[in-house]
Amino acid sequence: MTTSKKQDPVLSAWTTGHCVTAFLVKNLPEEVWSAAIPGAPRRTVRMICGHLHNSRCMWIKMIGKKYGVEAPRSVNRQRVTQAELLPALERSHEAMLRLLEQSLANGGRLPGFSPPDATHFMAYLVAHEGHHRGQIVMVARQIGHRLPADVTNGLWQWSKRRREAGG
Repeated sequence: MTTSKKQDPVLSAWTTGHCVTAFLVKNLPEEVWSAAIPGAPRRTVRMICGHLHNSRCMWIKMIGKKYGVEAPRSVNRQRVTQAELLPALERSHEAMLRLLEQSLANGGRLPGFSPPDATHFMAYLVAHEGHHRGQIVMVARQIGHRLPADVTNGLWQWSKRRREAGG
């Protein structure tokens, strides 16, 4: 991580949110990972997790062209494993950092998103991932596989997640 990434609050907040998402994906038990969503039996927790990466890729593809940021490959949401998704999330995180850096170098402007600025875009991304993390925790409870307290509490330990990632 470069010094500028550590200092800029937009990049720092995005990185910390990414670390929390990766922490949850890494700590999901197999029975939760492959579980069907109650009320939506064709959807699984795996698919929600894959959606997080694919959504990042979609935004990077749509907005990143202007800045020369290439989107990573999407994952197959029906088949992706945790071992495959974790590095994919890292790739989309790095591409998102490049996109945000380019936007910040452009005065924070981010055409293609409304409102067109890097701070709102980052907040949107973090809120989106937080929403899905909450869904995953709720699904685990609904199917009788409540996640361990160190995992659910760990979702709120942002400083610790960031330190673990070397930030």
